[in-house]
Amino acid sequence: MEVQATMQITRAEMAVIAGDDSRPGLEQIFLAHKDLVFRAAYRITGNASDAEDVLQTVFLRLTRLEGFSAITNISAYLHRSAVNAALDQLRHRKEAQTVSLDADPQHPVFAVDTAARTAELRDWLRQALLRLNPRWAEMFVLRFVEEFSNREIAGMMKTSPAVVAVILHRTRALLKKDFKSIKAREAR
Repeated sequence: MEVQATMQITRAEMAVIAGDDSRPGLEQIFLAHKDLVFRAAYRITGNASDAEDVLQTVFLRLTRLEGFSAITNISAYLHRSAVNAALDQLRHRKEAQTVSLDADPQHPVFAVDTAARTAELRDWLRQALLRLNPRWAEMFVLRFVEEFSNREIAGMMKTSPAVVAVILHRTRALLKKDFKSIKAREAR
């Protein structure tokens, strides 16, 4: 199932967003990259509404950026911005969440139903990524969700492929340890 951004911005609205000094190319950049930004945000947030918010945030930040035309790889820049904004949004939501005092502590962490289990695993991964170093979480998402190679990630994040490989290895180890501890609590 292909999910696409539904946010439509007219030329007049684009002029308002960009201000009176409407920079040439901003509209073209938006039209060419809005789906890329939306899909990246949707894969992380799992919610179309949140992905729309991320899309808006990324492009509003771009309009405020001095010298955005000097960005050499606008696709990579926007993709990375979408990943970071989506992770920020999840962090913000986690901080804003409240726990009900009526919650049942005996309720199992994972349900038996496959669809529910998949959804709970996805939620667990999102929460686990929020507990990681943001740079590590970003690399993990770029590699295992967005399926970029270590070399591509290294280029985007201005580091070496070896550093990316080490961080990904450590991130997987931390996630595996976290998952095992949850499974152990579930077994009790």
